[in-house]
Amino acid sequence: MKNFISDSKGYYGEYGGAYIPEMLRHNVTELGDIYFELINSNEFQTEYYDLLKNYAGRPSPLYFAPRLSDYYKANIFLKREDLNHTGSHKINNTLGQILLAKYMGKKRIIAETGAGQHGVATATVCALSGLECIVYMGEVDIERQQPNVKRMEMLGAKVIPAKSGSRTLKDATNEALRDWIANPEDTFYIIGSVVGPHPYPDLVAYFQSIISIELKQQLEQQTASDTPDYIIACVGGGSNAAGIFYHYIENKDVRLIGVEAAGKGVDTNLNAASIKNGQTGVIHGSMTYLMQDDHGQIIEPYSISAGLDYPGVGPLHAWLNDSGKAEYMQATDNQALKAAYRCARLEGIIPALESAHALAALDIMTFEKDDKVVVNVSGRGDKDMAAYIDSLNLNL
Repeated sequence: MKNFISDSKGYYGEYGGAYIPEMLRHNVTELGDIYFELINSNEFQTEYYDLLKNYAGRPSPLYFAPRLSDYYKANIFLKREDLNHTGSHKINNTLGQILLAKYMGKKRIIAETGAGQHGVATATVCALSGLECIVYMGEVDIERQQPNVKRMEMLGAKVIPAKSGSRTLKDATNEALRDWIANPEDTFYIIGSVVGPHPYPDLVAYFQSIISIELKQQLEQQTASDTPDYIIACVGGGSNAAGIFYHYIENKDVRLIGVEAAGKGVDTNLNAASIKNGQTGVIHGSMTYLMQDDHGQIIEPYSISAGLDYPGVGPLHAWLNDSGKAEYMQATDNQALKAAYRCARLEGIIPALESAHALAALDIMTFEKDDKVVVNVSGRGDKDMAAYIDSLNLNL
């Protein structure tokens, strides 16, 4: 087993594991057993890849961005996950997990969501499969992501507000875990990122690894080499980054760059930069970097981007950071907004606010003219139009 896959207990170095209530031990063990049994079976692989192709619309294009390339004096490629069915990379994971749920005979699906993209993708696959769908979403995020809330409801999902704490993604995850504890027999929890107890970080990364599989093939076709100089992706929990990094983690010729949400600044109390400002701790069943005070209490995160507004990071990313296999930088709200407008006006592509943080790295970094730089556009910006409209008159 390659060393960037967790060990048998779900650890990436010292990070990961399954720190869970005893009531969930059976569920998590059962899921792990099914996942490792099915994942390489011909039946599962055939069904999963058929759905990726004929339902989700994969492969997503790798687009050479000529005007951005001219602006940044490098070869900029955009991996267009925003063109997937439901508008983001999240469908890759929910299709895989809904198949696991069906194989396990589960009839009720729960999920958490921040930006709403995972919620929409979960509601979509539940409609496809005829299964009940409950999505927990923070009250704050329900207000700022109304288009996605209405999409989930149209698809038949019940959206339940999380009203505790910061009323964002962390709190939605708390509510989903409480639900799972209360309903262990008939319920399957589709986690949306590379977070949570083992085997979730491993299986979500695996389902998202289709991104880097395609990237290698597409780069080879377009440039005669499957190796870029840089791969850049935003990191909240970190599933889109895990997916596009996956098959390059052992390639020392590629610099893997994760971009966290700096919010109003990493030196303020209003950010979601878990790797930059966090310390080792346990959140939602996993040992990882976590924003916490001196007493180990979670510090509420902040980001203009609902999908990055999370106080921890997936354990894979904590390990990649410590091992030096990937680098992590931070982009503020304003840097992300500037990058989003530049992409829109130079390439006619409106990115999600999450993806805009990855695009902001182009302004932070310096490149050589022959460098090949791949940015993962993990979602489209339709859901974020309210925030973009509010920023139109800002002096960015």
